[in-house]
Amino acid sequence: MRFSPLLAALPLALAVSACATTGSNTASTAAPMAGAKLMAGDGAARGEATITEAADGLHVVVKAMGVTPGLHAVHVHTTGLCTGPDFTSAGGHWNPTGRQHGKDNPAGMHMGDMPNMLAGPDGTGEIEYHIAGGTIRSGATPLLDADGAAVVIHAQADDNKSDPAGNAGGRIACGVIAAK
Repeated sequence: MRFSPLLAALPLALAVSACATTGSNTASTAAPMAGAKLMAGDGAARGEATITEAADGLHVVVKAMGVTPGLHAVHVHTTGLCTGPDFTSAGGHWNPTGRQHGKDNPAGMHMGDMPNMLAGPDGTGEIEYHIAGGTIRSGATPLLDADGAAVVIHAQADDNKSDPAGNAGGRIACGVIAAK
């Protein structure tokens, strides 16, 4: 029996083909993602936010730097516009369900309400949070609607009950959320 170089190469060709097919299938089924680069009113970098859509809602990770040590409110705001220095252009909290503010408010909470973030002595902090029922672009509660959305870090902690914003103080960092 003669050895054929073409037959010998067949297993390698099939393996390469399988990898290419698997790679293209993985890319088409990847979870929708979005993110934001957080900036201070003077344009200095203040961190980033990453948002991943899953079957149970949105998974949000916010990493901050250069903020004062202590507790800071972090919210998703309703408009994708971060005009400094005060970031009021980001509008109020993302609230597509028409609720009041705060996890401790009996009539709450906004979908954009998230836990307070603790910044350490080095000015860095991080929170991870799940927004039940949220989506990035589809369904009844899309985050990225016609005017977009933003992530905002506030100067103070959120009291988790006062409507409309939890007495969280000024807006010290903002990032426009964009699909990835």
